Amino acid sequence: MTTTSVGTGSGADGATGVRHLKRPTPLRESVYEALTEMIIDGTLERGKHLVEVELAGMLGVSRQPVREALQRLSNEGWVDLRPGFGAQVHVPAEDEVDQLLAARAALESESARLAARHASKDAVTRLRELCKEGAAFLDAGDIDATVRTNAELHRSITEMSGNKFLVDFAAQVDRRVRWYYTPVAPFRGQASWREHTRLVKAIADGDEDKAAEIMRQHTEHTRKAYHDLQAESATPAPAAEPKKPSRPRRPTS
Repeated sequence: MTTTSVGTGSGADGATGVRHLKRPTPLRESVYEALTEMIIDGTLERGKHLVEVELAGMLGVSRQPVREALQRLSNEGWVDLRPGFGAQVHVPAEDEVDQLLAARAALESESARLAARHASKDAVTRLRELCKEGAAFLDAGDIDATVRTNAELHRSITEMSGNKFLVDFAAQVDRRVRWYYTPVAPFRGQASWREHTRLVKAIADGDEDKAAEIMRQHTEHTRKAYHDLQAESATPAPAAEPKKPSRPRRPTS
């Protein structure tokens, strides 16, 4: 049981004497976070039928927190709940991706512009380190680490803007962007990280217009790559040519 204690010792608020304790994360929240990350990284694939008892077994919990997490995921658009069919991982429509990436382009282009205005030497150094790390992860075939580093780079640029509202808005779409970007990361390849490098240089140079334009183009390339990948996946493989029937062999005398 979590309790609070009052006193003037270490960790207490000097004015009130109230000690602030960290409370454990509720189980339903932990289950929600775990399932969300499993959807983002593709462990739970798009369209996959979700069975409560199976998910509970995977996470080592009872069915109740799984049921609560699925309801929340449904409310947020990660999961579709259909009466008589149960739950399945949401399959995003093409216009969903366009709408999200359009919002992202608007947010992050302005973030890049402001980052170029306010960039510090230490912040730029960190961006360059992230570019190197992301490219190395991609070369090593570690897609999960590539996607995480990509998200951290974009988040760092938004934080450099100094606009807390941009930071808050960007955080709301960050996970969804990671979900869409995960299958695209290998498809985009090193081109994405070359664009990041150009973007960081523009920010370091204080070129606001160029930074904003590079970010806009970067987001558009990701949007196009997503649609190209979807089209490629939907194209059926060419059917194999039927084999010609062999002639019956004439009996030898």
